[in-house]
Amino acid sequence: MAKVGKKFAAAAKLVDRQKKYSIKDAFELLPKTKISSKFDETVDLAVRLGVDPKHADQMVRGAVVLPHGTGKSVRVAVFAKGDKVKEAQEAGADVVGSDDLVARIQNENFLDFDAAVATPDMMGLVGKIGRLLGPRGLMPNPKVGTVTTDVSRAVRELKGGRVEFRVEKTGIVHAPIGKVSFGSKKLEENGRALVELLLKLKPQTAKGTYVRSITISTTLGPGIKLEPNELQAAPA
Repeated sequence: MAKVGKKFAAAAKLVDRQKKYSIKDAFELLPKTKISSKFDETVDLAVRLGVDPKHADQMVRGAVVLPHGTGKSVRVAVFAKGDKVKEAQEAGADVVGSDDLVARIQNENFLDFDAAVATPDMMGLVGKIGRLLGPRGLMPNPKVGTVTTDVSRAVRELKGGRVEFRVEKTGIVHAPIGKVSFGSKKLEENGRALVELLLKLKPQTAKGTYVRSITISTTLGPGIKLEPNELQAAPA
């Protein structure tokens, strides 16, 4: 059995691993399980879904704009030309280009950005660097709204707390829902926004219980199980 640090062991003792906590209790407990005092840890939400991602019709993926953002500064690159260049710049894009940006990525391995947006007419060009962008999760995709003619909206959403997610092979969706410093109310509202979208994306072919479990945790801390039905219900 792997050894754990003293701080993690102390935090883990605070969590009953067999218990499913109410939203109120879970988010009140969460700050106490924070390990580091050197940075504001991210809060992650993990949802285990009753789907089999091996089947294309049960692949769950999408993007949600969290009401209170993620607390993270996001650098956005935009592949565009013509009037869309100015539109992207005015929306706050960090890097904007077309052939020149593709060449920079190809020749200089420039990947100093966290998300990418492209207009539809640029995708033939962007496809040439798909092998560089894809493995890093940076490839623009129409399914999550990053291939679009509405460049300004896409950039503002990414800057404002838009989170992309995709179910893993094990049927789990992981996503950040903010920072510990946000407080319980904002974290709960962000969590509800994500779960609400997951419910809307339920595949018609999914059988049995769709939301199997929900767990929250800080970057370094232990997981806290939530009562799934409570987070799916409307807030009191």
